[in-house]
Amino acid sequence: MTAIKRPALAAPPRDIDYIRIAEPAPVVLAYGIGVDSTALLVELESRGTPPDLVITGDPGVEKPETYAYQEMIASWMAARGIRYETVRYTPRRFKHWPPYYDLLANVLTNATLPSISLGRHSCSLKWKVAPQDAFLKDWAPAKAAWLRGQKVIRLIGYDASPADTRRYTHASTIANDLFECRYPLREWGWDRTACIARIEAAGLPVPPKSSCFICGAMKPGEVRALPAWCLRLIVLVEARAAPRLHTVEGLWRRSTSTRPGRMTDFIRAEELLPAADIDAIIRDAPAALIRFQDVAAHVPLPERPAMAEWLETFNAGFLKVA
Repeated sequence: MTAIKRPALAAPPRDIDYIRIAEPAPVVLAYGIGVDSTALLVELESRGTPPDLVITGDPGVEKPETYAYQEMIASWMAARGIRYETVRYTPRRFKHWPPYYDLLANVLTNATLPSISLGRHSCSLKWKVAPQDAFLKDWAPAKAAWLRGQKVIRLIGYDASPADTRRYTHASTIANDLFECRYPLREWGWDRTACIARIEAAGLPVPPKSSCFICGAMKPGEVRALPAWCLRLIVLVEARAAPRLHTVEGLWRRSTSTRPGRMTDFIRAEELLPAADIDAIIRDAPAALIRFQDVAAHVPLPERPAMAEWLETFNAGFLKVA
C-alpha cells in the first residue's frame, strides 16, 4: 500500500521585526537670563537644535533691567517656537505670618538677610533650582523619559573661564538620578568674551549682569546703578533685620577698606538717597511692618493679606508707611 505523502506543515507565521528607535531624552536649558545661558540659547537655535524647554527660576527680586531683558528674550523665543517657562518657589506653610512668594518678602517676614549675607549659598537652590525641579517633575516629557529609564538632559551655561571651571568642578561631582547635566559652552571652549561675541552676532543686546538687588555679592558700582525704589528696599531690609544681626553688619556682611558692611551706610555716604528718607525708613518702616504682621495673624489664611500688599503701600509712599 502506497504511503500517502502529506504536505509539510508550514512554519508558523513570524511577527514582523521592527527596529525600535528609542525616543530621545528631553533637553532642558536652565536659563539664568545672563550672558552665558543666552549665548548657549542663541547658538543652539542657530544649529537647529533648540532645547525642548527653556526654564527660569525667578526669585522675584532681580534687577529691573534683567526683567526687561527677560521680556525681550521671551518674545525672541516665542517667535522661534521655543517653549519658555518662568517658575517660582511657593512656600506651603505661613504659620501666623502673611503669605509671601518671593525672596524680598521672605527676608522681611522673617527679619533676616539673604543667605549669602549670612555666609551661606542656599538662595539659588531654594529660589531657582528647587522650583525648576518641581516643575519638571510634573512635566509630561520628563515623566515619560523617566518611565523609559532615561534621564532628562539639563543644559547648564558654565563657560570655559577659570571662574566657571571652579563651579563646574564642584557641580560635576553631584550625582542625580533624574537629570544628566551637560555643559556645551565648555565643550566648545567658549569663554565669556566668546559668549558676548555670539550674542552680538545674533543682533541681540548683551544681557546685564543677573543679580537680585538685595544680594550681598553686588559690587558698589552695581548699587550705584540701582533706581531709588530698589535703594529704599535695601534700607528697609537692613533696618528690619538689624535687631537680629549679631555676627554680620548688613548685606555686605562686614566692613572692608573699600566699603561698609551695611549697604545703607554706603547709600547714605554716596548720597544715593536723601538722608531724611533713609532716616524715615529706619525709624518707621520696621515698626509698621510688624504691626501689619500682627494684624494679619488674626485673619484666617484664605483671607489673610499677603506681604506683597504691604510692600505696595511702602513703595507707593515710603514716608507714609504707618
